Amino acid sequence: MKAFTIVQNLLTTLVIPFLSIIVGLSSIPGIYMFYRIQDLIFEGSNYGWELVITGIALGTGVMIWGITLVIFSGLLGGLFRPRLEPGRYPLQSFVTIQWAWSMVFHRIALFFLPFLVPSFFGNIYYRLSGATLGKGVQINSAHLNDAGSVTLGDRVVIGGNATINAHLTERGELVMAPVVIGNDALIGMESIIQPGCNIGDGAVIASRAVLPKWTNVPAGEVWAGVPAKCIRLADGSKPE
Repeated sequence: MKAFTIVQNLLTTLVIPFLSIIVGLSSIPGIYMFYRIQDLIFEGSNYGWELVITGIALGTGVMIWGITLVIFSGLLGGLFRPRLEPGRYPLQSFVTIQWAWSMVFHRIALFFLPFLVPSFFGNIYYRLSGATLGKGVQINSAHLNDAGSVTLGDRVVIGGNATINAHLTERGELVMAPVVIGNDALIGMESIIQPGCNIGDGAVIASRAVLPKWTNVPAGEVWAGVPAKCIRLADGSKPE
């Protein structure tokens, strides 16, 4: 599709100035705080004191910039996220372009998001991006992708660097399917959850496990391995 290639290349070119604008606007509160702290340096202060205040001002400015960038990216990501029905879409289509454009905001947030998980800032970002989060959710990962298609129940724990995808590409198609994780479930560190997975209440996905697409994990079971399989039933026994 010639038209698809032209639009794809045009949008790729536009991403760079667009990224610059978002990063620049997000830096305004940090720059403001930097100058406000700098004002604390009174005339005639010694050089060492000036260095201390400047260092604190820079550090504070960077932290405020990062938090603002993440929140701003979440707002934009939620606003522009594609409202796609679960299914398969041609990879070279404008639906794919719409999805890829929405993912730009998550990529921008990754400048600083890894430093804000787990924290309420990280949860705010994911909620703004469209994720449904229950009470007491702990997300220790910056790789909860396609947030608008992810539902986490109460007290779910997402381990460090775990990846949750509500999309994949295969055979020239973009596949979209929501991921639902029930109450009190645990997703181990560096594990990978593929689209369409439904993980029951209290289930455990072990560290570095890979849960294939459209897998249903019953409540209370423990799954591990690549690809992940049940290694312990809800009653504590091992599967036959």
